[in-house]
Amino acid sequence: MKYVEKFKPESYYHIFNHAVGNDNLFRNEDNYYYFLKRYVHYILPIAKTFSYCLLPNHFHLFIQFRTEAEILSHYCILNEGAIIPDNEFDFHKFLMQQFSNFLNSYTKSINKRYNRKGALFLDYTRRIEIVHPQYYRNLVHYIHNNPVKHGFCLYPEEWKFSSYSALFRMDISSRIEREQMIEWFNGDISVSNYNNTHNKFMPELYVIE
Repeated sequence: MKYVEKFKPESYYHIFNHAVGNDNLFRNEDNYYYFLKRYVHYILPIAKTFSYCLLPNHFHLFIQFRTEAEILSHYCILNEGAIIPDNEFDFHKFLMQQFSNFLNSYTKSINKRYNRKGALFLDYTRRIEIVHPQYYRNLVHYIHNNPVKHGFCLYPEEWKFSSYSALFRMDISSRIEREQMIEWFNGDISVSNYNNTHNKFMPELYVIE
């Protein structure tokens, strides 16, 4: 089955999920902000975030999982100081469980608020490991341009629910990894350089829709 690669510490991934059927994940602005709040709670402790985009019926993430030590530390916090025997920890299982908890938490809130029942997301989160560093920058562009691709706006800066604006606002704090991304953009994270480095080519093996 495609898009079900194992999660590994310190590896980079393009992650995607979609609403079931013709449903929407987000019905108003509050839904988008609540989703991000749940993301911070469940995913930020185990992964760095480089870019994201939330569209009405699907979302894209570009993340790197944290180190083994950081992930194990968070596991122990969640499990009241559990001691992990050497070489016996299933990182993929734990990281997948965090994503499952994250999406289930959001689904329960939406179901309660809108008096709906059943699944909201597809039954598995699609993911592709990004193993070629030369495409990190391309994926940032790809994710930020998703609203343009789907006809929601003409320019990526017009879409409120992505990390595009946070990338350039160095005067405010952000949870995306701007310092690391500066290296990908040759030390210049200005809007003009970002646009000048836009390469629309994205290898098919890294694309999920």
